[in-house]
Amino acid sequence: MPRLNNGDALALWHRVTLDSVLGDSPDLTSRQFALLTTVYLEGGPHTVRSLAARLGVTKAVITRAVDTLVGYHFIERAPDHRDKRSIIIKRTARGSTFLTAFAETIRTEMKLGQINSVAA
Repeated sequence: MPRLNNGDALALWHRVTLDSVLGDSPDLTSRQFALLTTVYLEGGPHTVRSLAARLGVTKAVITRAVDTLVGYHFIERAPDHRDKRSIIIKRTARGSTFLTAFAETIRTEMKLGQINSVAA
């Protein structure tokens, strides 16, 4: 993986987030994106309590983010059969598709950045 200096890293982040904002996908907050990627990249099961502890925020903050992400069909709530008082936060196909496209944008922008730096 290429090492990026601070300017290149920020330029990459700018291009990727700009592409996301200009596209037709939902414009997620940093907190919503962190929650979504945590659910997809880290082993579960995930609960509101475990996500709040992982992200260092309150359960109310997680609940609001979950509500938004459920509205986009990026995650879903399911009953926790081990603890009837709790719910499990699960992945969805739409959320997986969104993150796959986002990752592909990062990969594309990294390649373009390498091409542009070689051409300069």
